[in-house]
Amino acid sequence: MVGTNTNEVPINYDRKRELRAFDDTKEGVKGLVDAGITVVPRIFHQPPDQYSTNNNFDSEATQFSVPVIDLEGFEFDRPRKRKEIVTKVGEASETWGFFQIVNHGIPIDVLGEIKDGVRGFYEQDTQVKKQFYTRDRFKPVVYNSNFDLHRAPATNWRDSFMCYMAPNPTKPEDMPEVFRDILIEYSKQVMKLGKLLFELLSEALGLKPSHLNDIDCSLGLVHVGHYYPSCPQPELTLGTSKHADNDFITVLLQDHIGGLQVLHQNKWIDVPPVPGALVVNIGDLLQAILLGLQLISNERFKSVEHRVLANRVGPRVSVASFFSTGMLPLGRLYGPIKELLSEDNLPKYRETTIREYNAHFIDKGLDGTSALTHFEL
Repeated sequence: MVGTNTNEVPINYDRKRELRAFDDTKEGVKGLVDAGITVVPRIFHQPPDQYSTNNNFDSEATQFSVPVIDLEGFEFDRPRKRKEIVTKVGEASETWGFFQIVNHGIPIDVLGEIKDGVRGFYEQDTQVKKQFYTRDRFKPVVYNSNFDLHRAPATNWRDSFMCYMAPNPTKPEDMPEVFRDILIEYSKQVMKLGKLLFELLSEALGLKPSHLNDIDCSLGLVHVGHYYPSCPQPELTLGTSKHADNDFITVLLQDHIGGLQVLHQNKWIDVPPVPGALVVNIGDLLQAILLGLQLISNERFKSVEHRVLANRVGPRVSVASFFSTGMLPLGRLYGPIKELLSEDNLPKYRETTIREYNAHFIDKGLDGTSALTHFEL
């Protein structure tokens, strides 16, 4: 595998061949790091316009901070407190499309155990881990490096596994033993929290609390465990390229290392780790809503682009919980919420199924463009 310190493409560089060679190892980015690599291979190099952005420190960006919303006391019958939280959630969803929540009800020990479980999966014996390596997205557990490896313009410095937990949960016996029990428990906790978040978002939109749950925004839940190994040349690559999520909402648990950034007012803003917090962001079908809030809310809520930087410190571990039914063959159509439309607020996106949207997102890959433009009227 060719490595270089410059932006120039080596004469003997055959990207397709090197991608195949990397994929065939079934060891991911971690395998490169374990082998002692000191130069980032060319397949991981971002286009010049991407890593020039990485290197520019924007002092103005430091004046912005992603909202942190405290849910403490929400479980009690306190109408004033509920209204206050609904207002904050609505404002953050419209202005940022991102917010962090604390005192959300998921115990700290559960958060710690799921991070340990994800880390344990990647750091277990390589031969055991390889059993789950696949490009077949319909397998019970899908482990690989970069779902769009053979389509994306640049490979990300990241390995991932995916596991469906609702509405048709992966059978326990099909899960890796190292995270089986804690993933099942974490799923229960996240599903409960997700239904609450959809209530808050419904109320923020001026709808009845059950509206988004009633139209199955909380029906599907997919967990993706990310592993970002330490990178010898982080200025040349990214942990995750710029993208918006292809779901209703995402609930993200990140560890202490950091690196997540959100694009706000054309500036990359850090989303710093807050002990015990979870990051929530609006997806394309809740901008509308499920495929993010975008298709359903007709851009009243923002599904914003975000990315993860590569880092010399690592590994970084995160658990992204996507509320979406993914590629399941469900027939429900999603589009702008009719109660929110008017002569002054006409629909911007056509109706689609979640499966159709996801198929387009996966085929497109993380190429730096929005999947929503394909569905514009």
